[in-house]
Amino acid sequence: MKEKSIIGRHEIVDLPELGMYNIHAKVDTGAETSVLHCEDFKVFERKGHRYITCHIKPHLEEEEILTLTFPVHRERIVKSSFGQTETRYIFITKIKMFDCLFDIKLSLRDRSSMSYPMLLGRNFINQKFLVDVSQKYLAKNSF
Repeated sequence: MKEKSIIGRHEIVDLPELGMYNIHAKVDTGAETSVLHCEDFKVFERKGHRYITCHIKPHLEEEEILTLTFPVHRERIVKSSFGQTETRYIFITKIKMFDCLFDIKLSLRDRSSMSYPMLLGRNFINQKFLVDVSQKYLAKNSF
């Protein structure tokens, strides 16, 4: 069995396929799905396939906004910690941690009122990492 890497309660990650680097992420073992901050999005169909176009602000404190389009991997009904249900659209991209690329399934949500633009949920963490909540920023080699 391969030994799991240890991550902290906060990490800095790259999403190279999206052109997003040094993204601050909160590790949340209570969240099932990983989430990326998105100001707004639109789902549409083209040639029988569903896509999502979104406006993403990679760093909440900066003004830069990226407009990106992805194929929808699947839809999912998610219940928030407040008990509200909503439809989330999941897409797959790559995340870089420990100088390795991993597939990650992400949903989009407005996280402008949150401290971190990204949440790493247990679907991504499971089978890859152990979480040491006393640590931070273990996955980025430059720190």
